[in-house]
Amino acid sequence: MKDASAQLKPQAIHLRDYRPVPWTAQNVALHFDLHDDHALVTSRVEYVPNPTHQGGYEPLVLNGIDLVTEQVQIDGSDVEYHVKDVVGGQELSLNPPDQAFLLQIVTRIRPQDNTTMEGLYRSSGMFCTQMEAEGFRRVVWHLDRPDVLSTWTVDMIADKSKYPVLLCNGNLVETWQDTPDAAGQVRHGARWYDPHPKPAYLFALVAGDLDVTDDTFVTASGREVKLRVFVDKGNSDQSHHAMESLKLSMKWDEQAYGREYDLDVFHIVAVHDFNMGAMENKGLNLFNASAVLAKAQTATDGRFARIEAIVAHEYFHNWTGNRITCRDWFQLSLKEGLTVFRDQEFSADMNHRGVQRINDVRRLRAGQFNEDAGPMSHPVRPASYIEISNFYTSTIYEKGAEVIRMMHTLLGPDAYRDGTDLYFERYDGQAVTCDDFLSSMRDGGKHPLQRFERWYSQAGTPHADAKWALEDDGTTLALTLSQQSAPTPGQPDKEPLHIPVRVALIGANGGRVPLTLEGQDVGDEVVLSLLDSSATWRFTDIDSGCVPSLLRAFSAPVKLTTMHSDEDLVHLAQFDDDAFNRWEAIQTLGLRKLLAAVELQQAGQPLGTDAALVALVRSQLMDESLGPALVAEAIRLPSERTIAAEMQVVDVDAIHAARRHFRVLIGTELNALWRSTYDKAVRATAGRSYAYNADDAGWRSLKSTALAYLAAAGEVELLVAQHNQADNMTDELAAFALLVECEGPERAVAIERFVERWRHDSLVMNNWFAVQASSCRDGVAEQIGQLTEHPNYDQGNPNKVRSLYGAFAANPRHFHAADGSGYALFAAEICRIDGANPILAGRLARLFGDWRRHDVARQSKCEAALRSILEQDALSKNTYEAISTILG
Repeated sequence: MKDASAQLKPQAIHLRDYRPVPWTAQNVALHFDLHDDHALVTSRVEYVPNPTHQGGYEPLVLNGIDLVTEQVQIDGSDVEYHVKDVVGGQELSLNPPDQAFLLQIVTRIRPQDNTTMEGLYRSSGMFCTQMEAEGFRRVVWHLDRPDVLSTWTVDMIADKSKYPVLLCNGNLVETWQDTPDAAGQVRHGARWYDPHPKPAYLFALVAGDLDVTDDTFVTASGREVKLRVFVDKGNSDQSHHAMESLKLSMKWDEQAYGREYDLDVFHIVAVHDFNMGAMENKGLNLFNASAVLAKAQTATDGRFARIEAIVAHEYFHNWTGNRITCRDWFQLSLKEGLTVFRDQEFSADMNHRGVQRINDVRRLRAGQFNEDAGPMSHPVRPASYIEISNFYTSTIYEKGAEVIRMMHTLLGPDAYRDGTDLYFERYDGQAVTCDDFLSSMRDGGKHPLQRFERWYSQAGTPHADAKWALEDDGTTLALTLSQQSAPTPGQPDKEPLHIPVRVALIGANGGRVPLTLEGQDVGDEVVLSLLDSSATWRFTDIDSGCVPSLLRAFSAPVKLTTMHSDEDLVHLAQFDDDAFNRWEAIQTLGLRKLLAAVELQQAGQPLGTDAALVALVRSQLMDESLGPALVAEAIRLPSERTIAAEMQVVDVDAIHAARRHFRVLIGTELNALWRSTYDKAVRATAGRSYAYNADDAGWRSLKSTALAYLAAAGEVELLVAQHNQADNMTDELAAFALLVECEGPERAVAIERFVERWRHDSLVMNNWFAVQASSCRDGVAEQIGQLTEHPNYDQGNPNKVRSLYGAFAANPRHFHAADGSGYALFAAEICRIDGANPILAGRLARLFGDWRRHDVARQSKCEAALRSILEQDALSKNTYEAISTILG
């Protein structure tokens, strides 16, 4: 569906231009008459002058996209109005009386033709919605802004035989059924009322024929809430994990934040065609089906964990996003950063806290640090945008969460809770800003949180440096921390940030030693606040042989350079009691060795062996004090993307060769230990059926890691056996991914067996596409074209596109192929998608972001591909903004 205004040049919207609207909508009443070939939408909205608006009388200007307008009335009388094209849609303006009035508008829309998956559309035979950020304007003319909060009453009418389930926000008020028409069709209706004021982006509607799983939750105050998870027919057996995750989330939010749920019902609906992971619409959360459906045979441990986290995230939005929402879209991290921090802490409490932190930081570095290092860098609170859908980024979400985490670190748990309690008390029912949240944390937490505004306004990843020296005959350690931030687009000059650095000293025999800082005992761990470009702290009366453990639990989102020798890193890897820093020490040592190997590979020199690294991996495998999940994380080599992030000019081929060399080396040198580790992991879960829990998932993770190293050493029979005998998708997919890399006939057999077994399950087949698109074998780009012709591939389904093309873009060796074939393939897909689904196209386009970090020849080919996209007629503003920014 092309925007009618696509020929207009996109213009930036600036934070500095924000001002309250002259009118606001107090109460919204909607009537949806749903049919297979259209929907008739009647909107009755009570508008009043906005008391916060400064200035004289102004017309009412409403937003819309591709609407057929059938009626516009004020207080029951037709009124003159004007419609004009603007970038990305249209505006309807009219001149109402300078007082409260009732505006009735009737529009006709065609949900079945809406491929953008914004607004009201059809998926798998049901009506569903996605309104954030600006989808509501595809439904009816409205003041579609997050600072316009209204109460909502919604009537829905549809064919009962096709759409027996009618859902909307809030509580169900009544239902009714019409008498059969001449054709025998029975239409029925439902009325929903949401008493909590909300903006249009939180509106949701579902009409379909769905299976449901029911449960209840009793709140801390004794209210019973009805919980329902709706899925497509035949999949109710895959909804139980989502339901349990919901109940755990509700309990956790009461205990951790004192937040009770506030409606009589809470509904989750699984949707197969969905651009997002999920959407927190008040009381009616719509989820990508991949974030709901799970059972042992079809979902990996990773998907179980993802479902648990996403269910929690969307539920937590009830207070941090719904009850208190953002004033404007520049404040997006107000709700997303805070809620990501909340779901991370929930997941840490439900699982292994140390492993959760490792995964959080790995995701931050792979996504947000990479974003900050390129042309797409932007602050947590952007100063401008062309298309807000492009700013649902790792910076807004993950870095925004790290800003909240730093507040938690500095305040401590109790003062942090005091700050959030004050935030909820002050701003419940309002649309506010990041500054409002920060003021609550300062006032409630009784901490100045110096310079924290800069974390919201300043882009880029700070580089911190740690140096230390022994003084006073070795009894004093002087620690000097410094910081510097590189220029980013539009921000050439940077100011110092407030960086909390959690510090401990690990003694020569292991364990933390007591700290005396500037003459005061501070326990065995302390948080230092680096406020200026550089500062020095002195720890006195220290024992000899201590090794600093810095930035423990990754206490700030910075790149830290230290003086640690290889021996220091080995010491931390063996003795540090901070799980993250223990993992970090091993990763840092491995990264040093891999970067050295890359240089040797580039010089054409042999790579040889590395006894120290092999010994370190052996020690981790044999350390009985570590749980299997942490061991599995510790012994994995840094990814190719991690290695590339440390290079001035990325050499994907040398990186791949160096990493493969070390995988083979470690797999071969420790072959017997890998086999015994594998057998030990098998025994740990033997004799009982699959269950998703932290312990069992940890053993399966360790088993998969051991299997990967055995495969690197040439093992094939064990891969085939696990693939054929697995009783859960975690084990089956781990073996399948390794078999796809094999050169022998086992590869083709595994590919055919997998598709024959799972062709009926769309979500499982996403794995089949993704594994092949991620392969290191030659010819992947050519194979992508063949896979798009497979009967299980649906080029209109975002999950399928991401599983194939998203996985391909994350495959450095083939995406960045020297002949430019990867760039050309990806650019062609973006052009194909853009007309139908601009949000998906714009997000895929961002994956070109690091193109200038490669060699000149690759840059030339990538630039040609990027410009071929920009030359397309009627390019969406989503893709236009992404490509224009990347090109610079």
